Amino acid sequence: MATQTCYYEVLSVTRTASDGEIKKAYKKLAIKYHPDRNQGDEEAVEKFKEASDAFGILSDATKRSRYDQFGHAGVQGAAGRSGGGGFNDVNDIFSAFGDIFEGFGFGGGGRSRGRSGARKGASLETTIVLELPEAASGCTRELEVSRRETCETCDGSGGKAGSQAINCSTCGGHGQVIQSQGFFRVQTTCPACKGEGKTIKDLCNDCSGSGRRMKTTTLEINIPGGVDNGMQMPIRGEGEAGVKGGPRGDLHVNFKVKEHPLFKRDGQDLLCRVPISYSQAALGAEIEVPTLTGRETLTVKSGTQPGAITRLRHKGMPDPNGRHSVGDLLLEFQIEVPKKVGAKQEKLLRELAELEEADVMPQRTSFFDHVKSFFGGDDE
Repeated sequence: MATQTCYYEVLSVTRTASDGEIKKAYKKLAIKYHPDRNQGDEEAVEKFKEASDAFGILSDATKRSRYDQFGHAGVQGAAGRSGGGGFNDVNDIFSAFGDIFEGFGFGGGGRSRGRSGARKGASLETTIVLELPEAASGCTRELEVSRRETCETCDGSGGKAGSQAINCSTCGGHGQVIQSQGFFRVQTTCPACKGEGKTIKDLCNDCSGSGRRMKTTTLEINIPGGVDNGMQMPIRGEGEAGVKGGPRGDLHVNFKVKEHPLFKRDGQDLLCRVPISYSQAALGAEIEVPTLTGRETLTVKSGTQPGAITRLRHKGMPDPNGRHSVGDLLLEFQIEVPKKVGAKQEKLLRELAELEEADVMPQRTSFFDHVKSFFGGDDE
């Protein structure tokens, strides 16, 4: 098996590099080894592919995590769209990272769309706020999403009925223009037709030639049980409509789970602090405790100490990835000391203190008794 260079070394970044640092490092290498700048240099093309393979893995949180754990074996075939462990063709790279190459001053953005002008619609992002019981059981939510949809009037063409696309007068139908920059002659995407090579003379009045219009639609989202703060669920094909027949983008749903007054979450486990009296802790008792599904009776063992924890198996949060594991509910006992006690309670507690030979405060006396004691006795 051939030795492969570490992706972090390819981009010259550390393993703790941020997403921004990784993108910046890739841009630097992509400019240096871009095929339009190194025409006929196969070594530069290979370095361009290698840098793109590294960026394809390290810019994706899931792929990066697998790579950090298992190395190249964990991401075999994951970098490029053509399979086989990476990008085999520079056009695959332009297709995957077309937005990045748009600002380089080189070709690439136009290549990703092709002469038909078709390109993928933008992905959207939204946030759903859940109560803890909803997050535990899973639920269904309706979302109103504003997004660009294909214009029904022109069916996405951008032109009036019967209008024909003509060759772009700026690039002559090539989709690319040549610009001179010092000693370099670089090929860039045509700014007039955006790389399509064609323009429409008579634009659609409803979409002004864009081929899409804003529309609000309602989606029903099925949320799996066990989701937590920071988790994201992609819904494929529910983003904006593509341009001129391109595929739709995706909708990324982020989750925020509200804090609960009784339960604190730790992964799949839940923690609940349960107050009990001194007598219950010392003698034992049967008490009712809350769970996400209702009340349950729990036996408190005699001699329970403050901070002791009892674990109720499978009463926590389910696994949102569909596995059948369920967390536990941890009940932490806290001895509750009353702020005030009645006369009978005080009498019994003092008797107990005597049995324990415990040093406690004397019985309460009046304010004036304290004054007399402070000044040395009675005034006689």
